[in-house]
Amino acid sequence: MPRQRTNSDLDQYELAVDEIVAACDGDLRGALRALMLLNERLELRLEQMSEVHPPHQRLH
Repeated sequence: MPRQRTNSDLDQYELAVDEIVAACDGDLRGALRALMLLNERLELRLEQMSEVHPPHQRLH
């Protein structure tokens, strides 16, 4: 069962969004582009890690 988000959780998300947009000088399109590129890099890294550690192996 998913955990309910509290106001504190939502406040942290809002703060994170504000920081990302501020880092892009208020450019929402730039912030979205940065997040999409970050997601792409993270997906690539996960693929690389899964090649090194097949699913049947556990990381300790």
